[in-house]
Amino acid sequence: MARGAAQNESLFIPTNRPLWREAFFGLDWLALRASPVFYGFGVPPGDGSAVIVVPGFLGSDRYLTDMYLWLGRIGYRAYFSRIGRNLDCPDLLTQRLIATAERAADETGGPVHIVGHSLGGLLARAVGVQRPDLVQQVITMGAPFRDIRAHPLVLAVADLVRFGVIMPRRARAEVDDLCFTDECGCAFARSVLDEEFPANVAHWSIYSRNDGVVDWRSCVEDDDSLNIEVGATHVGMAFSRAVYEWLGDLLAGAAPASMSA
Repeated sequence: MARGAAQNESLFIPTNRPLWREAFFGLDWLALRASPVFYGFGVPPGDGSAVIVVPGFLGSDRYLTDMYLWLGRIGYRAYFSRIGRNLDCPDLLTQRLIATAERAADETGGPVHIVGHSLGGLLARAVGVQRPDLVQQVITMGAPFRDIRAHPLVLAVADLVRFGVIMPRRARAEVDDLCFTDECGCAFARSVLDEEFPANVAHWSIYSRNDGVVDWRSCVEDDDSLNIEVGATHVGMAFSRAVYEWLGDLLAGAAPASMSA
């Protein structure tokens, strides 16, 4: 989502990513279960605050069940995003996520943490920008918030989804030709593209150079102190031992000395 792109240019940019690496995400899953971290050992205890987990493109809350249950084990009040499957208009999904954040903040009596994977990280950032009164911290995992540079096969799927979601709405004059382009003016697009992140909302980006879906350079902040590198695959970030370790520290407010793992 590069600023200054040509008018009506797609947000999706093909790039040569090693998609075959994603076949190894099962190793991340197995390594997590062999780690004491998964069972809550060696992790700072939670303070009972709300943590919302947000799935990536095409995913539902179900594949983040391990993370949801783990957050509960270490002392947080975990919430699923309740956005449904992540394939609808991002602006609509953002509004659903805001509703979840409102509920979580009301039930816990304080601002929430939001952990978003891939496109879910963009939704999390949009909520942080639009409703900083609700959000204490946003942590993204493999979220291409700078521009969506991804493997051509992934982009082909995104185009099919875009056609299925956007075209019927265009026919009903519910959206215009700028939807899903760099010139889109919806609240989601403005939040991710144009608006500065609120000073009162902490934000971190977890990324991997082994990401076979999106270009890791699309997932990093200008301020490198906000970036955390792990060795997981893109899919595997949701099951990575290193990611869980970082989440435990970041949610507890511990700024780590080393920013790679």
